[in-house]
Amino acid sequence: MKFFSFWRSLASYRVRIALNLKGIAPDEVIDVNLMKGAQRDPAYRAINPMMALPALVDGDGPVLFESLAIIEYLDETHPNPPLLPRDPRGRARVRGLAQIVACDSHPLIVPRVREYLEHEFKLDEPTRTKWCQHWHRAALTALEMHLQDKATGRYCHGDTVTLADICLASQAAGAKFFAVDTAPFPNFARIASALSELDAFARAHPLQQPGAPAS
Repeated sequence: MKFFSFWRSLASYRVRIALNLKGIAPDEVIDVNLMKGAQRDPAYRAINPMMALPALVDGDGPVLFESLAIIEYLDETHPNPPLLPRDPRGRARVRGLAQIVACDSHPLIVPRVREYLEHEFKLDEPTRTKWCQHWHRAALTALEMHLQDKATGRYCHGDTVTLADICLASQAAGAKFFAVDTAPFPNFARIASALSELDAFARAHPLQQPGAPAS
């Protein structure tokens, strides 16, 4: 198994958490430095034409891409511990919470978007940061409202870690990267704190990866 990753990639962070929860250690972790534009190199474009992280190669099958798809693949091929509830409504809720992060918020603040804002619209760094903070807060606001539901427990859905918690953790890390205060979102902050105490999450954190700056 080959895992294409980068320490600061929040999507890669999500997959690292899933790998840790499943007890899977990739044979090779390949660094794709987003800050140096390595995702645009022809060799990586052949792996993922979207020039995004992460990507996973498992055996002789096709390259796997997009964090949620990779995580569900890992959940289906390594079913313990399960990352989705058994009941259809619970599965839909967990997927919905996950998609607020991975589909609605995160895609708007990734490097290619920030670079486009800079080069096409000439937005300076403070303005680009304000853009990122806006979309972080939009997701946090939505998540906080959903987490008021009685289905929430110690974690996003009951007392068992799910796909939703993996995505919540990445949202929490991103909030710190862009200096977004999560204190106004108490349910979110409580769950993020509980997750940070779990080994699978702590070891996967961006600042614990090779190449990350000293905290």
